[in-house]
Amino acid sequence: MIIWLNLSENRSNKLSSKSFSSKKKRLGSYPYASVVFSITLALFVVGVLGVLLVHSQKLSRLIKENVEVQVYLDKDISDAQRIKVLKRLEQFEFVGKDEEGIPKISFISKEDAAQNFINETGEDFVSFLGENPLRDVYLINIDPDFQTEQGMVDIETTLAGITDVFEVEYVENLVGTINSNISKISLVLIAFAAILVIVVIILINNTIKLALFSQRFLIRSMQLVGATNGFIRRPFLIRSAMHGILAGLIASLLLFLLSEYAYERIDDLILLKDQDLMLVLFAGLLFVGLVLGLASTWRSVNKYLKLTLDELY
Repeated sequence: MIIWLNLSENRSNKLSSKSFSSKKKRLGSYPYASVVFSITLALFVVGVLGVLLVHSQKLSRLIKENVEVQVYLDKDISDAQRIKVLKRLEQFEFVGKDEEGIPKISFISKEDAAQNFINETGEDFVSFLGENPLRDVYLINIDPDFQTEQGMVDIETTLAGITDVFEVEYVENLVGTINSNISKISLVLIAFAAILVIVVIILINNTIKLALFSQRFLIRSMQLVGATNGFIRRPFLIRSAMHGILAGLIASLLLFLLSEYAYERIDDLILLKDQDLMLVLFAGLLFVGLVLGLASTWRSVNKYLKLTLDELY
């Protein structure tokens, strides 16, 4: 009977010791999944704002690329004179160009213009007037880099001075309105981005700080056996760098999938897609995850290296 009681007591002590050891190990373990998830979530939120910025820049570029200047030619101009004017227009730097470097200049003859007007209104003004009062016109897309208020005035003056050009027209208030609205939207997005970045920095810093809290006694034990500060920091920095890069990769993948889904579901949104800027954004997320992870870990580890044993409790 006594032997059985002793065996039962020993078995109970072993189970209790094993349970305590397991609990202690669980409490002191590093929360890898929690850290990666928190950093991924923070980077994903920043990435969503980055996608909005990329699309807004692309949208403003598309709007500016559609700004046109109408160059009306003199009446009864010959084909040779008209071609000469075209060659002259193609030489200007402010004329927008397509991906192949071809100037964006289109021509509408007075006959085509008259026919378009008749088709839209149903009124044959040519028969009524006995002649076509319209003129041949070149439509020129202006490069967005030259679309300032003073720049458009200079362009108008330059084009009006070309031989065989009768008149130059463009919507004067359009360029100013576009630039003003783009500036306002950009300021709002930049301000929001700055606030969001600060919040993300604080979030990632606190996440890593709490994760390393469970490692404070391990750091102290390494100090007691004579490990240098650099030797103690190294594994934590390497681990945080890997977590930051992994979180950046996951956040980038989620943003890519979300963007592709939006392109398929929303009509014409594909027009705002800019592959180069998206790649820059994804690289930026990797860099931010890496840098913030390293900086937060360095700061937290240094804090625990300076604490005394009593301050660790």
